[in-house]
Amino acid sequence: MIPLRLAHLLIRPALVVLTGWALASGVKAAEEPVLNLYSARHYQTDEALYENFTRQTGIRINRIEAGDEPLLERLRNEGRNSPADVLMLVDAARLWRAQIDGLYAPTRSKLLESRIPAHLRAKDDGQGSAWFAVSTRARIIVYNKARLKAADIAQYEDLAQPRLKGMVCTRSSSHPYMLSFIGAMSEHLGPAAAETWARGVVANFARPPRGGDTDQIKAVATGECGVALTNTYYLVRLMRSNKAEDKEVISRIGFVMPNQASFGTHMNISGAGILANAPHKANALRFLEYLSSDEAQAYLAEGNNEWPVVRSVKVRNPELESLGSFKQDTLPIAQIGRSQIEAAKISDRAGWR
Repeated sequence: MIPLRLAHLLIRPALVVLTGWALASGVKAAEEPVLNLYSARHYQTDEALYENFTRQTGIRINRIEAGDEPLLERLRNEGRNSPADVLMLVDAARLWRAQIDGLYAPTRSKLLESRIPAHLRAKDDGQGSAWFAVSTRARIIVYNKARLKAADIAQYEDLAQPRLKGMVCTRSSSHPYMLSFIGAMSEHLGPAAAETWARGVVANFARPPRGGDTDQIKAVATGECGVALTNTYYLVRLMRSNKAEDKEVISRIGFVMPNQASFGTHMNISGAGILANAPHKANALRFLEYLSSDEAQAYLAEGNNEWPVVRSVKVRNPELESLGSFKQDTLPIAQIGRSQIEAAKISDRAGWR
């Protein structure tokens, strides 16, 4: 049974963007040069990505942008009458949720299988992968340089050490980024040890969990917190900002790529898959294959300060590159997604609200 806390994810408000198309329930489109995209990515720089696909293929992209869970709920409500071809989401837990709900169609593509590492796509069950990663980000530790040194928090396990009493800040454990992270810790440490660790983290809270990752970074800079967790792209956004206040934040904090001596730094993804009821499956496959191209991978990396999933692609993002090379956790993303239910139970019992 899925914990009630997961239901919280279904009631977030969302901004929906309609671009160039009407969603008439019950109407199926014939195969034509069009692709209907439901996307939880809403970055202005992705416009160039979509325009370039249309320029190369002649396939026009119509899209709806909203939060992950509102998109999933919309698809459940639309059922077989959905006009959507591709669903793009921004977290392993959400991708897994869509997969077990039967929203994705099994997809076989030699191109995608050759370019996207196996641990960054849904496990092949002989019929094809349900979804494929299109970009990656790391969940790292930031710290206040006046209060701590990098060696004090070299691994995630250190967040539970008594020496950090009153210093740890995080966002709510009910957020999918945190469910994926706690789920990964459960996979590595085992559920019992992960719960002990989670209780230690809760005991070290500087304040009740609140806000997003940028809020955690800024709280570390002010000294309200000593350490916090954040996705790398939030940090890089601040690094690229020209605002004086953001430059001040960056000057006061350091960052650590945790667990370099063990399993590596936790990774998460943006991912996409062809929907089971897609009216334009051929166009959808062309779009997914395009997303794995060098050109598209560069757009994705630049647009949200993430890393490409295709190893050969060069990143031209100086601030992102300044984070350096590091050992990445290669725990299969699909396995992390499945672990979200255990993660919710662990955080509930640990009092991580």
